[in-house]
Amino acid sequence: MPAPHLLLSYDFPPIGGGISRWMDELARRYPDGALVVSTGEVPGGPEADATLPVPVDRVPMPSGRLRTLPGLWRWSRRVVELADRDGVRFTWCGNLRPAAYPARWLRARRGIPYGVMVHGGDLLTVLEQVAKSPRKRRVARALLGDADIVVANSRWTADRVRQLAAALELPDGGPLVEVVPLGTDPGRFRPGVDAAAARAAFGLEGGPWLLTVARLVPHKGVDVALEALALLAPSYPGLRYAVAGEGPDRERLEARAAELAVADRVRFLGAVPEDLLPGLYAAADLYVGLSREEGREVEGFGISFVEASASGLPVVAGRAGGVPDAVRDGETGILVEPRDVAAAAAAIQRILDDPALARRLGETGRRAAETMYNWDRVARTVRALGEAHSAEVGGR
Repeated sequence: MPAPHLLLSYDFPPIGGGISRWMDELARRYPDGALVVSTGEVPGGPEADATLPVPVDRVPMPSGRLRTLPGLWRWSRRVVELADRDGVRFTWCGNLRPAAYPARWLRARRGIPYGVMVHGGDLLTVLEQVAKSPRKRRVARALLGDADIVVANSRWTADRVRQLAAALELPDGGPLVEVVPLGTDPGRFRPGVDAAAARAAFGLEGGPWLLTVARLVPHKGVDVALEALALLAPSYPGLRYAVAGEGPDRERLEARAAELAVADRVRFLGAVPEDLLPGLYAAADLYVGLSREEGREVEGFGISFVEASASGLPVVAGRAGGVPDAVRDGETGILVEPRDVAAAAAAIQRILDDPALARRLGETGRRAAETMYNWDRVARTVRALGEAHSAEVGGR
């Protein structure tokens, strides 16, 4: 067994979100003895750790303090101890900041190379900061410049890495950038899941049902989906829209649904328990995700899109950020300009009116999840990249 990798991540279960999901799925799929995770303490952490096949070492301080100078100092010292104890020869960072700080410290003291996983909106934030602050520019140049490899979740995110490297004037264009599209669990999200429990829990009678699973923030585009629903409502008396997720935009979206006279067609479900999520996809007829770039907020990939595809649903999505790497236009779904209400409504209508098209998109999406968009492939690729890079530069 090669020397284990070390995974440093601020975002790790039971913390929610897409980054945490990615880190969790990697931890579940690395072979025994091949990975050690380092993160901070959060309520429910020990219980979450007990479900994993790899050891999780939690720095004895609240996770939020890992972003502070005392926290980074303590985390950096701890990762050196872990590397010495376990013979680590490669470090993965779940994000550029704060995880690359201790990774760079470890590299300077033990010569252990590191790679950084990036997500999309995080890079927009860094790009804005380095343009305004010489100090943050120096820090970003050190953290990114000393990385041996960067893993991006989409081609769009990879382009932002290259843009940042150019802005920082890194030699040779900066570190190697590899695109690794994310995935899902096609054994859990699949056609034929019994939807009865989800239908009963959320009152999803009638239909057809549109579905969005997202944090309720403006860039997710639920407001545009509501407007598309209002356009379609006169022609589709039974059409309904389920919105799963919580967030600060919920009150505005509920008010907008009322303004558009579609409130009786929309169910805001709140946070959906994990055990009901596969059934919720199974209860829907079409997945809608009109994500857009808004300020520093963007969809770097979109795990919910491949969950929907794995479940056999056709998808209508916004052509923005990394979404085109998650939804193959004309194959697994239809991409539209995310602010174009008429285009979104037309795409939804096209699928509703053409059962053969809906079936083809869903079947192709399912095959894509089985062959490409799955966590087993992601973990194999990430592990292989770490091993290959460690073999090139480890021990220097």
